[in-house]
Amino acid sequence: MSSTSLQSELPALAPVLSVSALNRLARQAIEGALPLLWVSGEVSNLSYAASGHLYFSLKDEAAQARCVMFRNRAQLVPFRVANGMRLEVRALATLYEPRGEFQLDIESVRRAGVGALYEAYERLKARLDAEGLFAPARKRAAPRLPRRIALVTSLQAAAMHDVLTTLSRRSPHVPVLVVPAPVQGEDAPRRIVEALAAAGARRDCDVAILARGGGSIEDLRAFNEEAVARAIAACALPVVTGIGHETDTTIADLVADERAATPTAAAELVSAGYVEARERLPALGAHLHRAAHRILERAMQRTDLAASRLLAPGERLRRLRLGVDHLARRIEGVWRSSVLERRHAIERMRLRLVRPDFAGARQRLGMIEHRLAAARGAQFDGRRARMREIGARLLQLDPRAALSRGYAIVRRADGTIVTEGAALGAGEAIDIRFASGGAEARVIRTR
Repeated sequence: MSSTSLQSELPALAPVLSVSALNRLARQAIEGALPLLWVSGEVSNLSYAASGHLYFSLKDEAAQARCVMFRNRAQLVPFRVANGMRLEVRALATLYEPRGEFQLDIESVRRAGVGALYEAYERLKARLDAEGLFAPARKRAAPRLPRRIALVTSLQAAAMHDVLTTLSRRSPHVPVLVVPAPVQGEDAPRRIVEALAAAGARRDCDVAILARGGGSIEDLRAFNEEAVARAIAACALPVVTGIGHETDTTIADLVADERAATPTAAAELVSAGYVEARERLPALGAHLHRAAHRILERAMQRTDLAASRLLAPGERLRRLRLGVDHLARRIEGVWRSSVLERRHAIERMRLRLVRPDFAGARQRLGMIEHRLAAARGAQFDGRRARMREIGARLLQLDPRAALSRGYAIVRRADGTIVTEGAALGAGEAIDIRFASGGAEARVIRTR
């Protein structure tokens, strides 16, 4: 059989296509078979690109389709698209040739209602709000200076690392008890409830942090469960949540005593008291220094005032002597006045007498003078005895008298008097004063 007859008997071979040619044919086939149409579904995996384009998935119970809405159309949407929304989109089914991915090129959207998860979220939110679980009056303030912090999160979550790193930087002395619990999956709600109960039973913890990183509404589903919300409300400790990103708000956030936008912000919130205290320490130290200085100045002023009122023994003796001299002069003046008055009386009596009895008058005058002299002597003797008694007492108060009995006065180098051995330090220089002379010494040890 010839080669010509063999080729005529074989079927004609189909042309070989490149991948790009195949994807182009597939796109043309899809766009030609499916006209512009409306599609309904729930939004997930939403992403706002920096270019202004909008990317998300539209899904139902059995399937999903990637969607793109370019900036010129996205900026005309009258509301902000969010995960969990149920939308109706007018789109052209096509194929993204570079990746060979089926997608919907959206021209317009309209709200068809929120998705099933979001509807459940709204129903639970309304019911718990009606019960008062979101009321500010029910919530407790987190302690400003917690002694120990309980952290409820997954051991594999980045949130745990963020919280521990922040706490070690801001309050490294505060211990942290990690109570592990999965934060995603079917078993997550039950495990979170158990972890919160375990943390609340710890008497050594003052506050609990419930933390998880960001995600879609499906990823955060465990924190929108009623059991978790009621466990937070029933927890014996104040609960601070740090779930997701700043735009994520879960039922757990609404029930929690305090809510932070992120796990890192939750750690900053519970450690804020220590940071504030550390910042206030310099000012408090300066205030304490000024207060101590004022107290010391007032004490020095009182000491100076007391010293000015305290008389030296010699000065006190001099004043007493002046007082005694003054009394002696007064006594002498009274005695002289009395003698003169007596003499005048006697002279008046003598002039009245027809026959003056000079002898008797002289005798009486002598007796009076003797009695006055005796009285003056007794007064002087009493004053002298009092002066001797006062002088003896003053001598007892004189430090020199104590020094003459073998005592000594010990002063530091700055002149202050030492009253007890414990006030001295080994090697300290001291000055010792005796009744006669003095000596300089150095302390070997104190007893």
